Amino acid sequence: MQSADIQVDVVIPTQTKYLDLIGSIGERIGRELDHYSGDRDALAYQLNLVLTEATTNAIKHSNYKGPKDCVRITIHIQEDELDIKVFDHGQGFDIESVPIPDFDNPKENGMGIYFIKTLMDSVTYTRMEEVNVLEIKKSLR
Repeated sequence: MQSADIQVDVVIPTQTKYLDLIGSIGERIGRELDHYSGDRDALAYQLNLVLTEATTNAIKHSNYKGPKDCVRITIHIQEDELDIKVFDHGQGFDIESVPIPDFDNPKENGMGIYFIKTLMDSVTYTRMEEVNVLEIKKSLR
């Protein structure tokens, strides 16, 4: 991929069978960013994990109400920044109130937001009209 703007826009049903697809898109992007001078394998792994976790949360917490039963994921690469947005129609949550996981007694769930915040540079969560937006940014410098 060249340093030109890249925009990927994916809309999937709220079904977990599409998680591998979303993760592999992130992984492929991480491996093919020509202008990224860091460890591409590490970036590919991180993007796979972050996209899979964010999409899992969006699917798990969606409202399942007819035609809104979808999750939209946008990935925008502009110069030296990667911007991911995950849109869903769930009830929403306060991202700042999500506790740090108890690593001494790990649970099967509850780690996703922690991993996303740890691996990426900026994570925000807002509600716009009837849509929740998880925005994740990563510097590519």
